[in-house]
Amino acid sequence: MAKQSKKPGLFASPAKPGFFRYIAAIFYDLILIIALFFFATAIILPFNQGEAIQSRFVFPLYLLFVSFIFYGWFWTHGGQTLGLRAWRLRLVNHEHADINWKQAFIRYITACASWLVFGLGIFWCLWQKDRMTWQDLSSKSHIISIDK
Repeated sequence: MAKQSKKPGLFASPAKPGFFRYIAAIFYDLILIIALFFFATAIILPFNQGEAIQSRFVFPLYLLFVSFIFYGWFWTHGGQTLGLRAWRLRLVNHEHADINWKQAFIRYITACASWLVFGLGIFWCLWQKDRMTWQDLSSKSHIISIDK
């Protein structure tokens, strides 16, 4: 039986999405993040005399912060990035509600760590009995399929 979502008109199915559907949503969001990085860089250029930031640490940290704000906002306000929305997926906590900022931070940091080891934390769901990724397990949240 489907649980009613906190969002009107959406019914959250406890069904987990397929692996390739999940990966497709990730790549959809990757395209958006790249565009966001261009925009975020363009914003800071006037403050640096039109030059790129020379620090090997400050600029990557800035981009990590920008991407966390992007993901955190969407995850805590409806549980759907544009990629998740396009593939009819939603991030929820164990009560099928939106996650909070603490969960979003834990999920983001764990996802970054997962990608640093060549996506092992994502592929983990292929061997894990409940099909949970590292970020699902660490943040006590998970991706579900939604019906229209």
